[in-house]
Amino acid sequence: MGWKLFADLAEAAGTREPDVGVGDADTLREALDALLDAHPALTERVLDEEGALREHVNVLRNGDPVGDEGLAAPVEADDDLALFPPVSGG
Repeated sequence: MGWKLFADLAEAAGTREPDVGVGDADTLREALDALLDAHPALTERVLDEEGALREHVNVLRNGDPVGDEGLAAPVEADDDLALFPPVSGG
């Protein structure tokens, strides 16, 4: 299982593909906590004051949005996880 970060999230972490030990994670929340422990500069950008995922942050598992399950979504050892900041265009 590995994380990919995009745009300012990659800048904050200092890498697009952080090396984070998330092999024992059963849920997306556990995998995200491991990422944030390893890269605390991401915490403010990804979580709100209550510790919930910010509305504008998109989380993908194997290229698909996590959807209604949110951070309770189960994860597998071979999953690819990704965080996207808000995207704007014109």
